[in-house]
Amino acid sequence: MTNQPYGGGYGYGGHGSHGAQEPHAPYQQPRSQPQAWPGQGYDNAYDPYADQQHTQQWQGQTWETQMQPPVAAAAPVTPDPVQVSEPAPGSGQVPEPAPVAAGEPEPEYGPATLAGNARITDAQRARAEGRSPIIEPGMQPALLTAVLGLLLASGAALGTYALLVPLVVLQGVTAAGWFRLNGMWPARQGIALGFLGALVADAAMLVSDRSPGVILGTLGVWVLLSLVLQLRSHADPDERMYGLMATVVAAALAIAAGGYLAADADAVVVGAVAVAAAMVVRALPVGTAASAVLAVAAGVGAGYAVGGMASEGALVGAGAAVCALIGHRVAGYDYPSRFVHFTAGVALPLAAAGPVVYTLGRVLG
Repeated sequence: MTNQPYGGGYGYGGHGSHGAQEPHAPYQQPRSQPQAWPGQGYDNAYDPYADQQHTQQWQGQTWETQMQPPVAAAAPVTPDPVQVSEPAPGSGQVPEPAPVAAGEPEPEYGPATLAGNARITDAQRARAEGRSPIIEPGMQPALLTAVLGLLLASGAALGTYALLVPLVVLQGVTAAGWFRLNGMWPARQGIALGFLGALVADAAMLVSDRSPGVILGTLGVWVLLSLVLQLRSHADPDERMYGLMATVVAAALAIAAGGYLAADADAVVVGAVAVAAAMVVRALPVGTAASAVLAVAAGVGAGYAVGGMASEGALVGAGAAVCALIGHRVAGYDYPSRFVHFTAGVALPLAAAGPVVYTLGRVLG
């Protein structure tokens, strides 16, 4: 029996993962070997067993490696009685994948790719499963809110211009977060318009000795500017109306946050500290109702302590904490993403408390 190179006994490229190799032929006494030509070594002379010694090994993709599912290196291979038999090589049939055994965990989602199937987000999964549209921001955004609130309190204690720096940051994050909360991104014109309205209101308050009337005047002008911006848009009427409402509300929230600049310094300190305490307590891993009650209590206690152990401080702290909870709830609505949590979830509690801090500070001060 003579040996034939690349025969069926050697499978596809010598991998031997499926077809069984043909057993070696019985040993036969080789014929007398012809003498090699001058300059030619023994390897180039006739050798009946050379094909067995130098079988070509394929290094690229083969039919087996392309059609078979990948197998984890560390996972033990166990026989599956339901698995479909492997077709013989060269038969032209494509092997069918084996069914997943009962109790075997489903494959996890892979990382997001630049081209191909992107990984589904938590918000999309929750919406597809019909879960609650409320996804609370969590502890990290609450800590950022607390840090920004403490910066506002420190700036108010130092002076007007020291308060202006964290206030501008709060107004910018508020405008961007509201647009993203409404699913509109990128919306550079609307964000820029809302943030510009907040800056104009701040400048007008500084010029007018912190008069709160400029807040309403700036808001009225910016509603008209938002309307003009949407009239110039070439989008569908429904989309333009949606963009108009988002732009007006974003500008209103950013401008209303300027209430910290118009309020009395002591009221700003009390209100900002109360919001910081309330948000941290609200993010604790307890029930929603219990954490809300504890958050208001924390705001009242912080206001009472910072406000000189007076009832006025406790009332300002209570009002600021309640408004902060409303902003926190809004930031967690409609399956928000992590970007929404770190923008609207950080800024809305403080922005919503700004007008109340000004009002209660003037009434109780």
